[in-house]
Amino acid sequence: MLCFISGKKRATELNMCFANAVEQGTPAHLKGGSCLASKFADDIQCPILPGLPDDVAMYCLALVPRSFFPAMGVVCKRWRSFIQSKEFIMVRKLAGMLEEWLYVLTVDPEGIGSHWEVLDCLGQKHSVLPAMPGPEKVGFGVVGVNGKLLILAGYAVSDGNRSPSADVYQYDSCLKSWTKLADMNVARYDFACAEVNGMVYAVGGYGLDGESLSCAEVYDPDTNMWTVIESLRRPRWGCFAWGFEGNLYIMGGRSSFTIGNSKFVDIYSTEKHCWCEMKNGCVMVTAHAVLGKKLFCIEWKNQRKLAIFDAQNNSWNMVPVPVTGSSSIRFQFGILNGKLLLFSLQEDPGYITLLYDPNATPGSEWQTSGIKPSGLCMCTVTIKA
Repeated sequence: MLCFISGKKRATELNMCFANAVEQGTPAHLKGGSCLASKFADDIQCPILPGLPDDVAMYCLALVPRSFFPAMGVVCKRWRSFIQSKEFIMVRKLAGMLEEWLYVLTVDPEGIGSHWEVLDCLGQKHSVLPAMPGPEKVGFGVVGVNGKLLILAGYAVSDGNRSPSADVYQYDSCLKSWTKLADMNVARYDFACAEVNGMVYAVGGYGLDGESLSCAEVYDPDTNMWTVIESLRRPRWGCFAWGFEGNLYIMGGRSSFTIGNSKFVDIYSTEKHCWCEMKNGCVMVTAHAVLGKKLFCIEWKNQRKLAIFDAQNNSWNMVPVPVTGSSSIRFQFGILNGKLLLFSLQEDPGYITLLYDPNATPGSEWQTSGIKPSGLCMCTVTIKA
């Protein structure tokens, strides 16, 4: 108990120390003797906080307000390494300090280009991420894992030609910085990707010269390595993926073995390392999101119906979407506080963001919300950190 109290006291002292450093515009590790002795600055093996066991020190750092994380990251290598780790997210969860943020890729006001902006759990803060390194791309994949935002592959347009990429970039939501990760094994775009049990999967899409792909690979954040896994039974592109109970599901898009759009659902068992399939899928999906243990979709031909898939019993339920603004509005989804947000994909001053609460009493699931990106929403990722 005494150790725990001393840890909280030290965390309070650290808060004051970082506040002073930030106000004066100087990184904490350059303030002589203000937080930690300079001899620890570059030693990854040093104690996290001298005089405290590492588990208590980790808990202390997890209690520091989020706004100080970038300053903490330059104190020493040990702190930076801890803040970048998934253990940091676990300790913050244990301490009840996790915050939920909605990252939204938004069209610029001029309609040319795009930027990432962040909404807090109340949808009120509109901070903008620094531009991602490398050329601007389309057809890329987006995944959130361990408090990080990953942008996968895609293609850049040069002289009217598409140039597929294998680049992977990571945005650290705590340190507020971009990092280049290991390249994928296969350059691709318009593919499916998702996180399952802390691993990131990329499947199908188009490759070099526009050929359709059946190959798949998985990324391990702990080793920063991509590994090729068993391929799909058929090439598939324009599809999407989600994880459920240790399995990877691939749905929608097109397949070379079908005429038109594919209703097949490809399922990869991460335990058995093999694919199987079921036939009860959704086609031409324009928006999808996973909330709890259910998948929510809207199909291109039926924008006024919310299709809800329960993977536990392989069943679909169709829910009418209320009309706010134009009845022809198409949607993009966002998830915040366990609720589904329906953002407009077109300019409509009369449209108010719709909110679907799956846990509300029957008849009151639909509400309206003041949460709204600054521009048209292209895609979203929910991150807890």
